[in-house]
Amino acid sequence: QVQLVESGGGSVQAGGSLRLSCAASAGSYSTDCMGWFRQAPGKEREAVATIDNYGNAEYADSVKGRFTISKDSAKRNSYLQMNRLKPEDTAMYYCATKGGDWCPLYDGLFNYWGQGTQVTVSS
Repeated sequence: QVQLVESGGGSVQAGGSLRLSCAASAGSYSTDCMGWFRQAPGKEREAVATIDNYGNAEYADSVKGRFTISKDSAKRNSYLQMNRLKPEDTAMYYCATKGGDWCPLYDGLFNYWGQGTQVTVSS
C-alpha cells in the first residue's frame, strides 16, 4: 500500500514562506507523478502544482511565480516551497501521487493521498 505523509505546515504572516514536504512509502510502486492540492473550508479542492517523472512541473495560475515544486533524487519525496504567501493561500494542503508519464493538474486522476497539513496565512 502506498502511504504519503505531509509535513511543514504552520501559521505565518502574509509575505512569509513555508516549505512543505511529502514522504512516500510506496514499496515497488513507482510514484512517477506527484502533486500538491489544497482545500479551504467550504471550498472545492484545487490543484496547486504537479511534477512528473522527468522533473517537468505545472502550476496553478494563482501560485505561479511564488511556489516551486520539486522531488528528491530517489523520486520518493516531494516538496512545495511557498514564498510571498497570501491570506487566500490558507488551506489544508495535500500531497498525492499517480503512475504514468503524464502529470495533470487534476485531482481526479491521482490514486493515493496523504492526510494533509494545515497552512494558515494571516494579514
